[in-house]
Amino acid sequence: MSVLPEFENHAEQTIKTTTCYMCACRCGIKVTTEGNEIRFIQGNPDHPVNKGVLCAKGNAGIMKQKSPAKLTQPLVRKAGSERGDGEFEPISWDKALGLLTERLRKIRATDPKRLAFFTGRDQMQALTGFWASQFGTINWAAHGGFCSVNMAAGGLYMTGQSFWEFGDPDWDHAKYFMLWGVAEDHASNPIKIGLEKLKRRGARFVAINPVRTGYQAIADEWVGIRPGTDGLLALSFAHVLLKNEQFDWEFLARYTNATQLVIEAPNTSRHGLLLRDENGELQVWDQTSDGPASWNESSHENDVEAALFGEYTTPDGTRVKTVMTQLAEKYLSEDYAPEKVAATVGVDAETIERLALEMAHVAFQETITIDTPWTDWTGRRHEKFIGRPVAMHAMRGISAHSNGFQTCRSIHLLQILLGAVDCPGSHLAKPPFPKHIAPPIKPARTMAPDTPLSSPPLGFPMGPEDLVVDAAGEPLRIDKAYSWEAPIANHGMMHMVINNAVKGDPYPIDTLILFMANMSWNSSMNTAEVQDMLREKDEYGDYKLPFIVTSDAFHSEMVNFSDLVLPDTTYLERFDTISMLDRPISEPHAACDSIRQPIIDPDRDVRPWQEVLIDIGSRLEFPALTNPDGSARFKDYKEFITQWEKAPGIGFLAGWRGENGEQSMVGAPNPDQWQAYQDNDCFFEHHLPPEQRYYRFANKDYLEWSKSVGFNGHSGPIVMELYSEVLQKFRLAGQGLYDGPQPAHEVDRQRLVQYFDPLPDWYVPLEEQRVDNEQYPFHAVNQRPMFMYHSWDSQNAWLRQIMAQNYLYMNRQRGQSMGIEDLAWVWVQSHHGKIRCQVKLMEGCNPDTVWTWNAIGKQSGAWGLSDDAPESQKGFLMNHLISELLPARDGERGLSNSDPVTGQAAWYDLKVDIYPAAPGETGSYPTFDAIKRLPDMAAAPSVLRYHTHEPVNLERSLQDALSRGHLSSGDKR
Repeated sequence: MSVLPEFENHAEQTIKTTTCYMCACRCGIKVTTEGNEIRFIQGNPDHPVNKGVLCAKGNAGIMKQKSPAKLTQPLVRKAGSERGDGEFEPISWDKALGLLTERLRKIRATDPKRLAFFTGRDQMQALTGFWASQFGTINWAAHGGFCSVNMAAGGLYMTGQSFWEFGDPDWDHAKYFMLWGVAEDHASNPIKIGLEKLKRRGARFVAINPVRTGYQAIADEWVGIRPGTDGLLALSFAHVLLKNEQFDWEFLARYTNATQLVIEAPNTSRHGLLLRDENGELQVWDQTSDGPASWNESSHENDVEAALFGEYTTPDGTRVKTVMTQLAEKYLSEDYAPEKVAATVGVDAETIERLALEMAHVAFQETITIDTPWTDWTGRRHEKFIGRPVAMHAMRGISAHSNGFQTCRSIHLLQILLGAVDCPGSHLAKPPFPKHIAPPIKPARTMAPDTPLSSPPLGFPMGPEDLVVDAAGEPLRIDKAYSWEAPIANHGMMHMVINNAVKGDPYPIDTLILFMANMSWNSSMNTAEVQDMLREKDEYGDYKLPFIVTSDAFHSEMVNFSDLVLPDTTYLERFDTISMLDRPISEPHAACDSIRQPIIDPDRDVRPWQEVLIDIGSRLEFPALTNPDGSARFKDYKEFITQWEKAPGIGFLAGWRGENGEQSMVGAPNPDQWQAYQDNDCFFEHHLPPEQRYYRFANKDYLEWSKSVGFNGHSGPIVMELYSEVLQKFRLAGQGLYDGPQPAHEVDRQRLVQYFDPLPDWYVPLEEQRVDNEQYPFHAVNQRPMFMYHSWDSQNAWLRQIMAQNYLYMNRQRGQSMGIEDLAWVWVQSHHGKIRCQVKLMEGCNPDTVWTWNAIGKQSGAWGLSDDAPESQKGFLMNHLISELLPARDGERGLSNSDPVTGQAAWYDLKVDIYPAAPGETGSYPTFDAIKRLPDMAAAPSVLRYHTHEPVNLERSLQDALSRGHLSSGDKR
């Protein structure tokens, strides 16, 4: 009998739980270690997010930990060396933090806004925002301005909830699912689980996307729309619904502002505002008394019968229309008829009408009910939840256009017309959403030396008074967020920081701190010129950006452009919080948050950025971090998280609060809170009782609970705003009619009038308005693959085996008609730049669209890759074609290439021309000089394998296999 092979000894292994950081899903994982080495990563079946499912990225966390690109020690740029050359010297942590602290102390004591602190996909914005507020600078934001702000703002200013990470389709009950512009990377495990449920139940799945990949590939119907026209398609759907009277009258009257009255007073400051009485109560038209009445009274059904449609004159002579009348007049116009929009959106009229009526049929003829009694905010008891089982979901393909804010609103309009919002079978909010419209936080404007901000740097303007501008109306923030150029820039405008700071527009800064933000490569439009900006000097030979600090765990392209490098840990080496104060891991029926805990010990001289922030804040004597005598209030990040309170009883972690850990959501600080999370697989889950799980915008029990735990400031209803008075105020300012601040510049006035329609609207994307569309006939977009996330993972040895070169994909028939063959090299040119790349032809692509995977292309020498890695020689970035500024017009200042409402970076507005490269023209262009390796970084290995011990030869003789079959449970493995 043969000798059994010797596998690993499980007695020497340890399993710990933590939260994955290989994408935005934040799945629960179980990590098996041997000594200080990772043996295996698997999904945690008890976790609320992924329920044990784990994707290629999550499994490949091992190779992220083993990446040769990991930073190993603090570094400072060598005196006399040029920025970008990668000439660094090691520096101790004490000296590095001392150097940075002294610089920051001088800034804080003189002009706090000369510090700009911007972070990438950090998953801890509550902490970094807190730090910026304590420092006293308004120049803080995270990645959302070039990622998702259109989605967030579009929902929060209309329904109080949103797509993206703020909600999920009701996978268990939806009968019809429409997916808008969703790439494969975002929420991939939950979406895969959900789609499996839909397919198993036979629900219909329709995908609206220019490209058929990933999720779209398994849709029952793929609608290959032309990029940037999704809003027009949604409004054409609305046209069909209204024309056929297929909308939920009761839902509109009870839960939205559809019955509220809009003032018709052209050329006055009242025009387009909502009618109110002397007490500020919003008014409806009471059909019983034939006069104005309180909307609040009509909602309580106190003998008031509010008109849904109508035009009236009030006793004082004011002409008014109901919101629903305004809405019907707009969308019943032939401008939105399927026959009129078909050529623009690239979808035939018959399909548009059919899809709209399919949704209506499911909503109104296949209604579902859940027999759970509940009480609405007026005190009315309902015996069951009524569900319109049409669910939608949307993401970056919608938000990354300069018309994305209004497009998001247009999709929400469809949901509202169908009554399919937070009800069984529809799209459901995830706690802490829904929020009141809009959340009552105004962006900070006033700053003073050595003084924290009185409000957070980011907030929700409700009118021109809330803009962050000076007395002359000029921007106060370095990114120009919350200025007349982008009034509702709820996530800031990170893509504009370097451009504005180098130009000194609106002013120069002293120090730029970047965390996990690869701003010299894939996170910047106009990549090559941004690198030049980072090197740009003034007439005295000094850098226009005087001091750049980067914190990252890996040798990204941005590291070499930094003056001080503070190496971060990996996600498997630190404590971390995914907080209810930020973007928690909640599910629709449960409020959830989680932590990360160290799985292995760092083998380098690195520190978690969280710890560094608390350390620097204590050194700078932030009031929240120091005692009256100036000593540190908290010994470290862990103690800060458990002891600090945003409000009495409310902190970063919601689980196991109270001195003994016996309370949830609200309670006194618990010194053993971290251990409680570790003992519970690193997550906390508060299940909503059945009566609170739907209609939460009007659900009395839920609204009262949400106030008690700090989600909302009051327990009143969240009234959906089909018509936005906030947008109308800005439009009035553009018209010169507003009783308050007005813009000084004509271009700002024009943009407010054109794009701030109080009803959901569609307009041609801004770049498309300004370029010759015959010269640049193709739309060019990118998306992130399911197996990689941003630039972090295309350095991963396992994931690189799936893809190490990206291609430009285009419609096969269109390509062949142009003489472009499969795998041919082509030139792609925009109004701004030119690249060379390799084409692959495919069927599932809109004929007027080309696309590629994002962030595969690398600068030679970066990320621990060899200088000749395919990512740098054949891979490419579309970023080289995109400018952060719109094409210029004579006499006009430079305008950001962004949504004019929110400042969202318009990555997907790009228009290009394509033509074959000449014979012999191969390889990606442009190319860049190889990045110099850091002082302590070894040469890139040609082969990277990983195992915790010597591999076991698994060969068995045929006789052994036949005679003994499988190894028994008692055998060694």
